[in-house]
Amino acid sequence: MNYAPLFNPQTVAVVGVSLSNDRHPANVIYNKLHLRYPVKVYPVNPHGGMLHHDKVHRDISEIPVKIDLAVIAVRAEHVPGILESCIRSKVGGATIISGGFAESGRPDLQNRLVELAGASRFPFIGPNCLGIYVPNRFDTFFLPGERLIRPDPGNVAIVSQSGGVLVDQLVKFAEQGVGLSLAVSIGNKAQIREIDLLTYLAAESDTRVIAFYIEGFEKNEGRRFVQAATEISKPIVVLKAGKTAEGSRAASSHTASLAGDYRVFSEIAAQHGIIEARNEYEMVSFCESLSCYQKSITGKIGIITVSGGHGVLSTDACAEHGLQVPRLSEHWQKEIRNYLSPSVQPIASLANPIDLTGSAKDDDFIAAARALSQTPEIDCVIMLLLPYSPGITSDLGAQLSYVYQQEGKPLVAYVPHQEKYRMLIEGFELNNVPVAASIEGAVMMAEALRRCPVC
Repeated sequence: MNYAPLFNPQTVAVVGVSLSNDRHPANVIYNKLHLRYPVKVYPVNPHGGMLHHDKVHRDISEIPVKIDLAVIAVRAEHVPGILESCIRSKVGGATIISGGFAESGRPDLQNRLVELAGASRFPFIGPNCLGIYVPNRFDTFFLPGERLIRPDPGNVAIVSQSGGVLVDQLVKFAEQGVGLSLAVSIGNKAQIREIDLLTYLAAESDTRVIAFYIEGFEKNEGRRFVQAATEISKPIVVLKAGKTAEGSRAASSHTASLAGDYRVFSEIAAQHGIIEARNEYEMVSFCESLSCYQKSITGKIGIITVSGGHGVLSTDACAEHGLQVPRLSEHWQKEIRNYLSPSVQPIASLANPIDLTGSAKDDDFIAAARALSQTPEIDCVIMLLLPYSPGITSDLGAQLSYVYQQEGKPLVAYVPHQEKYRMLIEGFELNNVPVAASIEGAVMMAEALRRCPVC
């Protein structure tokens, strides 16, 4: 089955536009595509007419060009007929936004869609979904464009059963500076499911990390998903909902999913190299870290800071996440001290965490980072930067990134995400070094590298 028309369309038909209600979901999608994206879009409504001076076609078969993607936003009972018209017109695929199928007690209607599409090998996403978003290319979310927070293009693909969770994740990805290759809301996943997209994204050149928000699987589907994941050489991050009996019931009413035995899934996933995020914040941190580095670590962390308290907090966080903060040998402590500023040499604590104190300057951070990047006692460096420290300049992020480029040992930074520190943060991000907005986030990024078997 060819998924390219779904994710890289040149022509799009939006079926269900209203001639009287510009806030209708189909109108929101049509207007956004028409005004913001480099695709050719055509409105469809059985009554025909004009919409903002554009001809409204009565049926998709009337459109004078071949359509790659149909976005369907009509009442559920009308969807099978529209799907039949798409198949007859040789449309490439469809995104079915409409709800009112298995999630609301109409599995018969949903099964009809699957039968129609299966007989013709016609791919569709949904129903009961938000749709597809590809940065700078197209967006079928029925949310007003001015309200959406959009991450920049990047190499993380995210697949979500929930449209709401997906939009929330886009906000967090944008805040954290994580770029996307693709975002897909699959809703009831009547035809195209996680396994299908896992296989597609494994071969998709723009994607480095594949992330999933999953509410449930069909019987034995979870095992098949894990088995498929073992054959893929890209990091896979999963946020699994429905962990409790109450959550399972909520999942069933949301997208007609069977949450299954979460404990069994979690244990099998861990054994087969899938990186499970315990919450949405871990998902963002894991994705950012894995999008930057293709190197796994054993979990021996070196910490550099100007604040003893931050060093203690990060050490505790490392222990909670199963990471080690080994004491540096006297040899390496001496090596570091030799390259520090004269004012910092007598007062710095170098056992690990390395506390350079508030007197530290850029060169002290660089010397400490270079030494930790060369010692075999450490396989990842966490840099805790407090930009209000008087000796730090806005250029330090770029300088530390250069150390990583020379030495090759993963570096993770913590910098408070405030606009006045943007230049410091960008010095890391533009050089593909992940920057967390919290100490806990930085530790999560290091944990992701430890848990990634294919980095």
